[in-house]
Amino acid sequence: MNPARSTTAAAATAVVLATAGGLLTATAAPASAATTCTSPVFTRQFFANTTFSGTPKKTDCDSVIDQNWGTGAPASGLPTNYFGVRWSVTRDFGSGGPFTLSASGLDGIRVYLDGTRKIDLWKNTSTTVSKTVNLTIPSGKHTLRIDYANWTGSAKVKFAYTPRTSATVDTVKPLAPTGASVSYDPATGTAKLTWAKNKEMDLAGYRVYRRLKGQGFGSTPVTTTATTYTDTTLPVTGDTYYYEVRAYDKAGNISTGTADQPVTTVDRTSPEQVTGLTAKGTTAGNTLTWQASAATDVHHYEVWAAPDGQQDTDGPDIVLAASYTDGRAEAGTGYTYKVHAVDGAGNVSPVSAPVTATRPAPSGAPAPTGLTTAVYDDRTEIHWDLPEDSGQYNVYRRTDGGWTAIGSVRGGGWEDRVAPAGKASYYVVAVESGTGAESAPSAEITVDRLTPASQIGPAAPRLTLVSAGGTRFPIQITAKPGAGDEGRLLKGYSWEISGACGVSGTRLSTTGTIEWTPPYNGPCMATVFAVDAYGRMSQQSASLEFMVNR
Repeated sequence: MNPARSTTAAAATAVVLATAGGLLTATAAPASAATTCTSPVFTRQFFANTTFSGTPKKTDCDSVIDQNWGTGAPASGLPTNYFGVRWSVTRDFGSGGPFTLSASGLDGIRVYLDGTRKIDLWKNTSTTVSKTVNLTIPSGKHTLRIDYANWTGSAKVKFAYTPRTSATVDTVKPLAPTGASVSYDPATGTAKLTWAKNKEMDLAGYRVYRRLKGQGFGSTPVTTTATTYTDTTLPVTGDTYYYEVRAYDKAGNISTGTADQPVTTVDRTSPEQVTGLTAKGTTAGNTLTWQASAATDVHHYEVWAAPDGQQDTDGPDIVLAASYTDGRAEAGTGYTYKVHAVDGAGNVSPVSAPVTATRPAPSGAPAPTGLTTAVYDDRTEIHWDLPEDSGQYNVYRRTDGGWTAIGSVRGGGWEDRVAPAGKASYYVVAVESGTGAESAPSAEITVDRLTPASQIGPAAPRLTLVSAGGTRFPIQITAKPGAGDEGRLLKGYSWEISGACGVSGTRLSTTGTIEWTPPYNGPCMATVFAVDAYGRMSQQSASLEFMVNR
């Protein structure tokens, strides 16, 4: 005679692991007057009849349905014949899919899924009856109920439900893992990813993917059966990486991924050594150029300079471009230069190979004068005064860094067709004597170029009257760039003034402010045009009209 089964927590856990494919656990609750059983453990009720009517004689929890009571009573207070036992459980089946329900017993056994009968073996028999049913269970939560009735003779019952894991049968993807989050430890450079346990009964494990920002996920993810993963292989480069977790089942089906979880790594990686460093002595200074770093996070360069045989005690010069002109180097003294690249995190590259240059003393010839420029869509023209005894003129340009020799000419002008657009360029010119020595450089001249995409003139400027004039104050008007032109490079403004302000025709200003003393009282009107670096004029501004009171 076998009494009602009492299941310890350890035994319940072991049985559920076998039933649920090794990835789900549960603990059976002890029997009590108000019994609560944690899914996927069954709630078991004993009745002293085969119609399951009235109040159960006993309620407890059962992890697995596999009982053999022989010819005895299944529990205290129950008869040895004509009794009923009911098991029920509601659980989450995850994505669902194909399952097998199998039942056997002496005497009657019925199996219900969400109240619909799936197995019916309901008769008094002296031999064991059994039945297996294959069906598809939808995703989400569902309720299983198993009714067993013993009329006479021996009593035994067995039931199990298991997922079908053949790849030819199961084509249902698992649900994507939920609750994914990631934390990053900058001290160790490791990322820890966690997520919630998947509800699938046929779950095989998880795949963890990592990708660099701007790239796709690779084809070799990390696999694990845990719900956490610590990545100790992240580069410490300051880049952003994304993680994604996918579940996969025993049939090989793979879920969609979790939302990408970003991690920005600490940057402890130094830029590569600066290469291609060259130096040339000119009368404008020692000019250095080097190969710009391919690293996108290089913030600036440090240029160290020292007279031959000495150490640099002044510290480095900070340079944003890949060139530099040392205008402080003394003429006739050799200087040794070294360059470091520095990224945004302050990591410093190995020092470059050193180079040496000597700034020549000016030849004594007068520096060129009268530099002017003209800007066109495809070129910048530089002109200067040409004395009768002129020699060869060397033209230098710098944009963000040092001077670069861009050409030599025996004449009074040069066309620069390769100056970068969208920024200012600076030019100087030196005349070279017959011995090859250069004069001191000319005064520096600046040219602003528009980007090639800007093919229309500037917008009409906006005017503000600062002062209408008087006995002690001049008229003052301020012009500001028109709508959309706040960052545009403008050469200046062209003003038209009339009325009591004085009919002056056109006045030019390189800044946005003009002031003058009016000749008499009365109404005054002013308008203005903006002029860009190519000499293109805007539409006329709205006229500004006011009264002059001297």
